[in-house]
Amino acid sequence: MSKKVIVIGSGVAGLASAIRLQAAGYQVEIYEKGLTPGGKMNRIELDGGYKFDLGPSIVMMPEIYRELFEVCGRDPDDYIPMEKLDPIYRAYFSDIPDEPFDISSDMTKLTKTIEAISEEDTAGFFRYLHEIYQKFIIAKNYILPRPFRKRSDFYNLPMLKKAIKLKPYDTADKFVGRYIKNKRLRQMISFQTLYIGISPLTSPSFYTMIPMLQFLYGVWFIKGGMYTMALSMERLFKELGGIIHYGQDVQQISIQNQKAEGIVVDRQNISSDYVVCNADFPYAIKHLVQDKSAKGQYTDEKVDSMKYSCSCFLLYLGMNRKYEETDHVHNFIFNEDMDQNLNDIFDGKKLTNASFYVYIASKADPSMAPEGTDGLYILMPVSNATESNYEWDEETVTYYRSYILNELKKIRGFENVDNEIVTETHITPLDFSSKFNAYNGASFGLQPILKQSNHYRPQSKASDCENLYFTGSSTHPGAGVPIVLLSAKIAAQELIQDDTGKLFDYSVK
Repeated sequence: MSKKVIVIGSGVAGLASAIRLQAAGYQVEIYEKGLTPGGKMNRIELDGGYKFDLGPSIVMMPEIYRELFEVCGRDPDDYIPMEKLDPIYRAYFSDIPDEPFDISSDMTKLTKTIEAISEEDTAGFFRYLHEIYQKFIIAKNYILPRPFRKRSDFYNLPMLKKAIKLKPYDTADKFVGRYIKNKRLRQMISFQTLYIGISPLTSPSFYTMIPMLQFLYGVWFIKGGMYTMALSMERLFKELGGIIHYGQDVQQISIQNQKAEGIVVDRQNISSDYVVCNADFPYAIKHLVQDKSAKGQYTDEKVDSMKYSCSCFLLYLGMNRKYEETDHVHNFIFNEDMDQNLNDIFDGKKLTNASFYVYIASKADPSMAPEGTDGLYILMPVSNATESNYEWDEETVTYYRSYILNELKKIRGFENVDNEIVTETHITPLDFSSKFNAYNGASFGLQPILKQSNHYRPQSKASDCENLYFTGSSTHPGAGVPIVLLSAKIAAQELIQDDTGKLFDYSVK
């Protein structure tokens, strides 16, 4: 009889690890407190037929998405039909709102755009790409796909030789500034560390591989939006024989003698051979792992003292018209005072100079909004709930909503945007905390500073508890959908290794 695995949470990593384990012959059951799959990769529907992705919206590294289906013998195109976007996005700058730049992954078009922004920095831009590509290859092959179960997995000569080439003590901002002087071009590259919840002023330089991945490999769109990925993972898991229990809020991981034996749901004990926890690691280790000896180094005090990513304020607006002035799915509105914006986010201040992102999925898939209309998803990075020195009340929501709409009105085609809203809703850091158990309302989990990255980050295999594994954005290798999918792969491999003795090759050549 196959061994039973319980997965807590049907977020991206929970679903992906469950699929891998079910395909490997385990009997897997997911317990999810919500009523739909996906966690933050979910959908919001508003009156009249407006559909929005709740959280993640940009598809990068599509081969990682596809591999999950291929490993199960399925054709990914039957589950997640994708198209490549070109341009990748449109960039607006607040001081020149009528002169946007279209950013392409076509190298000829991209070169012309970079020259238009700053011809004297174009050679430096390609030097940046050259340097960060070399770091990316090291990270892709030797760091991102492997666990660091013990110190010697990192502290060995071959690994250290690779790691030192990443120049980890450089910040993203300084690294980009070494090659590019133009303020707008630097903003366009370095801001993207906010995708994983950290400021480029403090982020390790290797995270500037995020824009490089877009420039060199492109950005994709899944038909139906990102939520299609969540629904397709649920479908695949069920096809493989997996079971999902919705509306089941796990209160505790059952642990005896530092060994996980199941979970507690609605005061009922449900036993299993293994537990994989996709709840946000800081929340899980503090609230679900109640056995102190099983927490290991992650005491409640340690969890509280760790550094957390920023959060997001999101507006979802159903509009009464189509915005013909732009046909771009992804649009970034950069404030000219980016440094103040970044400092205010991570100092907990209410933002007065803010950049934000506008995602119009209906440009790529008209079914996301009623005929003849668009839906606007607007995301503004803000302080997480614990670090902000202001309350998330109606006054704050009104303030940020007004700020966003006033800035949007400066852009051609959006001059009357506040009068064109038919229906709307919003999400604040408090919602990330209550709906998704995101610790401190931090949308991206633990901040990926150097002391919370790689071997310093919580690992998949629980260090002080047998048969317990963690996966998701606060565990190694970190946040972002492709990286979280790698986290799920690591979790599945770690469990299989412990159960069967099968060793996976993580050797550094």
